[in-house]
Amino acid sequence: MTTQFTPAVPVRTYERVVEQIESAITSGTVRPGDHLPSERELMVQFSVSRPTIREALRVLQSMGLVESKPGGRGGPKVLEPSPASLTRSFATMVRLDSLSMTELVQFRLVLDSSACRLASTLHTAEQLEQMRSCVERMEAEVGKDAEAFARADMDFHLTVWEASGNALLAMCGRAVAGAILELITRQLKDSGATERTEAESAALDRGIFEAIAAGEAAEAGRRARQAIYDRYASILPPSDGPGLDALMG
Repeated sequence: MTTQFTPAVPVRTYERVVEQIESAITSGTVRPGDHLPSERELMVQFSVSRPTIREALRVLQSMGLVESKPGGRGGPKVLEPSPASLTRSFATMVRLDSLSMTELVQFRLVLDSSACRLASTLHTAEQLEQMRSCVERMEAEVGKDAEAFARADMDFHLTVWEASGNALLAMCGRAVAGAILELITRQLKDSGATERTEAESAALDRGIFEAIAAGEAAEAGRRARQAIYDRYASILPPSDGPGLDALMG
């Protein structure tokens, strides 16, 4: 398939190139799995230099829209939608202080509560067993390996998000998880009572699991909110407390 692009405006030219290619992808003109034209063909179509095309492709790759492989046939490959770009965006915004950890936690609180309510009704038997396994892994790692405990904890929530049956919830959950997983591990490592903290977290997740298994949507959502609140409220600025309290209802 040949995709035609128009010459780019010579002001921040690479951004104009990015805009046109992104538009072609989001509109469905170019679909996941397709290949863009080669660098040389893109140079001709956009009437720009090779460095401009390479900068535009670098940006598109950082956005998770395309993948360039040295020596590959054809131009860059258009990728399937992925939470990876959202994860990078969340992490970058946190590092640049344009998005606070409190805002991430608030979002996680809303997301987990909704996902648990849905999962209590829509989960499959396989997903329920995966949740059970994750909780048991957490309980087995209490007081032993903080990183393994955090990974089991995150795997539990990943399974819950998938069990919600909502692809957007699952994607956003993965993105937020990637941004705050380090915070979970650091919290557990720096805590003066790591084993107690881990035991409490494992107990909270087991409670969520039991509510989901019993099909108790409201209780699953309540326990999810409580788990997030108990884990993060004490390590966030006191001035941000009212916002968390409002979401707790």
